[in-house]
Amino acid sequence: MAHKETIREALFNRRMLICVFTGFTSGLPLYFVYTLIPAWLRSESVSLKEIGLFALIGLPYTWKFIWSPTMDRFVPPFLGRRRGWMLMTQICLLFSMAAMGFMNPAESIWTIAYLAAAVAFFSASQDIVLDAYRREILPDQELGLGNSIHVNAYRVAGLIPGSLALILADHMDWLWVYICVALFMFVGIIMTLTIKEPEGQINPPLTLKEAVVEPFKEFFSRLGQLRAFEILAFIFLYKLGDSMATALSTPFYIDLGFNLTEIGIVAKHAALWPAIIGGLLGGLLMVKIGINRALWLFGIVQIVTILGFAVLAEVGNNLIALAMVLALEYLGVGLGTAAFVAFIARSTNRNYTATQFALFTAIAALPRTLANSLTGYLVEGANAEENTFAYPLMQWVGFPVEGLGWTQFFLLCTACAIPGMLLLLRVAPWNNNDEFYAIADKKAA
Repeated sequence: MAHKETIREALFNRRMLICVFTGFTSGLPLYFVYTLIPAWLRSESVSLKEIGLFALIGLPYTWKFIWSPTMDRFVPPFLGRRRGWMLMTQICLLFSMAAMGFMNPAESIWTIAYLAAAVAFFSASQDIVLDAYRREILPDQELGLGNSIHVNAYRVAGLIPGSLALILADHMDWLWVYICVALFMFVGIIMTLTIKEPEGQINPPLTLKEAVVEPFKEFFSRLGQLRAFEILAFIFLYKLGDSMATALSTPFYIDLGFNLTEIGIVAKHAALWPAIIGGLLGGLLMVKIGINRALWLFGIVQIVTILGFAVLAEVGNNLIALAMVLALEYLGVGLGTAAFVAFIARSTNRNYTATQFALFTAIAALPRTLANSLTGYLVEGANAEENTFAYPLMQWVGFPVEGLGWTQFFLLCTACAIPGMLLLLRVAPWNNNDEFYAIADKKAA
């Protein structure tokens, strides 16, 4: 009975409510970059190859650990160490997102790229401090559930740029669409002004050198070099296949013949709600089966459901097939992400949350940025005339220069999801659920 009361208390407290708001304000700008901008560019007849290369604007998500020590070390002159950085990044996001609406893809593609990169930078910076804040207010027993709620709110935020904005785009100018989306950043600004700074025994770094060096030194000394590198490799590979499969999802739907309203209503909702159900279910199941077993079970589901995109590519323009495939795919995504984010959060030390969390999530975002930048070429192929220097190199390394097409591309994504699962044998053995965490806690104490 006591255990059930603990779960009930974890579900209904102020910390979980804060996780809802951190998730929403974190997810809004990321979906803005990875969903709304590609849909806008494709609707303006920008090629898939150029859209695929736009994934490179997400590099701040992979390099954010470089400037994260400054957010651990320096305290803004207002609101405190965490809230001050939150407010600054959120205001910058509000204005940079709204400014996108004044651009024309046919005339200012490079300006759009620079502005999108700025949005990604401010978004990544906001994520650094939001992740650190969440880790510092959540006790260890609430990490799985709290991060599941955060991720689900993150997905709900995707309705704004991924559904509402697309529907509005069929009825109004893109300028007003972007302004409307940007105004939703006030959700995060209001949250920042009403919450309190984290409490408890946290010893922030006293110098910039300590803020840069100690988080990495502590991580490798706590786990040992081999285990630490295995964990970093696992973080990189676990979501690789899933990330590649969804990188060009909106252009994929457009190529199948679905209009923007159908995508906004059917595709986005069929993906969102199963992902939310999967995330909540995953958070609750982790209380019973632990994080290790959750990573195994949810990862298998994730791999199998990627194949649904290959099926949809063969079926073509069919709304029922679209809804069914996406419902199954994102149920697996929700389950897998719940365990994955809990694993990342549990691997950090409270004294260095901003830098360590930024490092882990940056590595997790690396496939989405680098591998996904090639997805357009994998689908469409490379043209020898357009890629004079790169084309011979692509041929030499065995790159499919003729293009895989959508079906073969999704089969490749399925294969790319397997290496991360194999690493579970080392970093999260099925029958050894608590050893890693017990060792980590003992060394960190």
